[in-house]
Amino acid sequence: MIWTLMILLSFLSIGMVLTPLFFGRKSPISEAQATPAVLVDQLEEVDRDSARGLISDVEAQGARQEIKRRILVAARRVHETPSQKGGEGCTLLWVAVLAVPIIAFSYYGIKGSPEISSLVFADRQTERQEEKRVVELTDKLLAELVADPEGGASQGWMLLAQTYYRMGRYEEAISAFETVAQREDATSATWSMLAEAMITAEQGVVTPKALIAIERAVALEPSNPAATFYKARAMEQSGDEAGAHDLLLARLALSDGFAPWMEAFVTQANFIGGPLGRRLISLADYAPMAQFATDENVGPTADDVAAASEMSQEDRTDFIRSMVNRLATRLEDEPDDLEGWLRLANAYTVLDEREQAITAYERAQALLMAISPTDPRIQNVEKALSDLME
Repeated sequence: MIWTLMILLSFLSIGMVLTPLFFGRKSPISEAQATPAVLVDQLEEVDRDSARGLISDVEAQGARQEIKRRILVAARRVHETPSQKGGEGCTLLWVAVLAVPIIAFSYYGIKGSPEISSLVFADRQTERQEEKRVVELTDKLLAELVADPEGGASQGWMLLAQTYYRMGRYEEAISAFETVAQREDATSATWSMLAEAMITAEQGVVTPKALIAIERAVALEPSNPAATFYKARAMEQSGDEAGAHDLLLARLALSDGFAPWMEAFVTQANFIGGPLGRRLISLADYAPMAQFATDENVGPTADDVAAASEMSQEDRTDFIRSMVNRLATRLEDEPDDLEGWLRLANAYTVLDEREQAITAYERAQALLMAISPTDPRIQNVEKALSDLME
């Protein structure tokens, strides 16, 4: 249907463009063509003035000669002036008529999506009404918070800020987040959401103000995934790509199982680590049930993992423990595998085997200190050890 409509519109447009070529209006009389007629009128006027005695015969004769001279000059100019031709204009017009539809149809064929149905008018009306309703409720909430003598509840300001953020009104979202961030009950999540709004407003650039918010979020809760993610982005933009990559991997290593934020961490870590020549990672490296599936030497096959999903809780625990034991056995032969020790420590933590987890973290800590005393993963390992020893 859409192609038929487009073809009809194209023919209509072409017809409107070509009409002047076939039914063109007459060309206006040029100045060179009109001049002889004007001079003839002047010559007749001289004859009438001479007949009425307004001018002498000598003056009339001189005027006639001058006018006749001008008539000859004008006539000669008309013959010498080349006729106006529209050949070039017609050629360009024909080229446009043929080329534009071809280019338009070709581009739409590549980039267009004719199979997508258009949005029903009623649906658009409903969508507009919902958007209007959201704006009205948002304005009402803002008015209530501002009118509150005590400054408005923090939960209300957070709701307002998140609504502004979803609406794309980032500056207003930042202002609302800052209202809560300045209070004593501000949490790490408050500061990380403030940082996210600032970064989004600047097209992904971590500004100095956003970095302050990130540092505050990390200080309040070092394990805050959002704060860690944007801290890594700040490090990357400042030129410390290796540090950013290490920070992302360190936070992944401390995870207690799959979480939605891990996918973004894996994607960003691979994006940063690729140019550095780092090994690509996957969720299977850190999710408890699949973290060993990619290791050909110790991991189960895809069928094993599928079968494990149908096991009872007790059987599943035994299955995971068997994978852990395989990894531990391999690390005895490869004691310098830092990532392996971090995965092993994380797995022991998931299995609630505290002593083994502490031992694995201590081995990883020793390797990290040998690599670089300033490695950001050291702090995360120390925190994990502290939690295990409590």
